[in-house]
Formats: sequence, structure tokens, C-alpha cells
Amino acid sequence: MKKVLLAVLAIIVIFVGMALSGYNSLVTLNENVNGKWSQVDNQLQRRNDLIPNLVNTVKGYATHETEVFKAVADARAKLAGANTVADKSQANGELSSALSRLLAISEAYPELKANTNFQQLQDELAGTENRIAVARKDYNDTVQQYDAQIKSIPTVLYAGLLGFHARDYFKADEGAKTAPKVQF
Repeated sequence: MKKVLLAVLAIIVIFVGMALSGYNSLVTLNENVNGKWSQVDNQLQRRNDLIPNLVNTVKGYATHETEVFKAVADARAKLAGANTVADKSQANGELSSALSRLLAISEAYPELKANTNFQQLQDELAGTENRIAVARKDYNDTVQQYDAQIKSIPTVLYAGLLGFHARDYFKADEGAKTAPKVQF
């Protein structure tokens, strides 16, 4: 009887130890996902801050292109108001599309393309787009690692009970897969 009780106690101690270790791993992975998301958000905000300067520079040369300026402003506002990963993904796609149309308009204005301010802003925006792509990739890689951990055995047995659930990937919306058509 004593040996059975010791064996049961040993099994309980081992299980509790595994659960605590697993819990700590989940906390670390969850915080990694949060940190990577913060970097995506940071780069989206950087882009959001650059856009008014770019729009005002283009406006100075292309005053009659109001529809494009409105689309950029609306998409920027939607991104600023988005709260979830899915909402930010969709708003990001809309903003990327509007920015593509804005930059395509600049091709019709040779004086604008030669403007130093415009060139600097365009370079900053291109750099920001690259940073966003890297931050999105890092975030999605971290989400993949986290989701794989909470779906694997034995973690799957207790992850949900401890409040750990699958996280959303940052996805481009369907419209982002097609280049926008720009007509003059």
C-alpha cells in the first residue's frame, strides 16, 4: 500500500512539474507573439505617420487627383482604428492598394518625381514597407511556433484550461494579391 501511494505521489509530482514547465513555456511563447505583434504595429504606425507628408507633397503637384487622396485618407483612418489582427490585416491591404495608386499617379508628374522631398518620402515609405514585411514574417513565424506548441501533446491537454488559445496570423486581404489598375 505504501509503495502504491509513493508511486501515485511520484506521478503527481512529475505531472505537476511538467505542467509548470509547460505553462512557463506557453507564457514565454505568448509574450513572444505579443512582442512581435508590437513590432508589426510599430511599423504600421511609422507608415501611418509618413503618409500625410507624402500625400501633401503629391497634392502640391496633382491637385485634381482628389479621389486618390480620399482613398488614402480613408484607408489610413481605417488602419488607425483597427484593433484586431484580422482588422489590421484588411486595413493594411486597403492602405497598400491606395498607396500604390498614389505612387502610380506620381509617374504622370515628371516635376514631382524630380522633387527631392518626394524622393525622400518615397524612399522612407519603401523602407517602411520592407520593415513591415519583415515584422509580419517574424510575427507569423512566432504565431506558428506558439500555435504548434499549444496543439501538441501533452500541452493540448491543459493549454485551453490555462487560457492559451491559437493566435491569428497576419494575412494580406484578397485584394492585395492583384495589382491595382491605375488609369489617367
